[in-house]
Amino acid sequence: MYKVAILGCENGHANAFLKFVKEGKYPDIEIIGIYSDELEAAKKLNAEYGTPIMENYDSAVGIADGIMITARHGDNHFKYAKPYLASGIPMFIDKPITCTEEEAVEFMREAKANNVRLCGGSSCALIPDTLELAESLKNGTYGELRGGCVVSALQMNSPYGGFYFYAEHLIDIMLKIFGEGVCTISAEQLEKSITFTARYDDFNVMGMYVDKTGYYRAVVCGTVTADARKIIFTDDAMINEMDEMLHLLRGGEMGKSYESFIYPVFLMNTILRAIDSGKPEQPNEIKI
Repeated sequence: MYKVAILGCENGHANAFLKFVKEGKYPDIEIIGIYSDELEAAKKLNAEYGTPIMENYDSAVGIADGIMITARHGDNHFKYAKPYLASGIPMFIDKPITCTEEEAVEFMREAKANNVRLCGGSSCALIPDTLELAESLKNGTYGELRGGCVVSALQMNSPYGGFYFYAEHLIDIMLKIFGEGVCTISAEQLEKSITFTARYDDFNVMGMYVDKTGYYRAVVCGTVTADARKIIFTDDAMINEMDEMLHLLRGGEMGKSYESFIYPVFLMNTILRAIDSGKPEQPNEIKI
């Protein structure tokens, strides 16, 4: 039985993970404690699932076999992880991994030094619709790729980090379908939307964040055909996340490099730089 603590339980992830365990979907996992700096969120889950509330986010150091960090505010993710890094236990980190590039690099350096295996990011990358588009593109269904588009929600004025709170959803969908290797990003912010162009070597992907909406879309255009898909969120995405965590708990390898794990943080900040400068910006080099 793997003992796991959930740190930052203000959003639906913690509820879903606890529900899966209670339903017996993961008999190898025991959730030994939950923590939130919003005590009412922890109390609600305690009342529903009986999971003990931790006094501090570091209370499971030396006890937990793994941690799942699902705090709404990305600024808390590295802070919550830090006390556990020396132990080398695997970690799930929700989106955004961090808000700043500097913190992301420091996080990965410490994780790599302690052989901490990581999973997580946006669950939107693991929605069946996203995975099907990525697989179809890989298999040549659309012919030679000519470009694409991704649309997602945004909360620019969110108290949980503003732009960063939702921004990684679109980025992770884009990366899952079209891959890494963004050369430059051009971006413009209007009152209720942000649009950007991610320039790859020989194609562009258009991105659009629409403020205070709940819909997600992706389009793939090739020489043979195009596919426009509604990205519909289902429990499958969080089950896939839980499966990745169990894989790490069992000793499995990371699905990404440390550089790839924080690549979305660098792209989010590239978008903001491009908005400020009004010209194409290159993503900064990731040096871990």
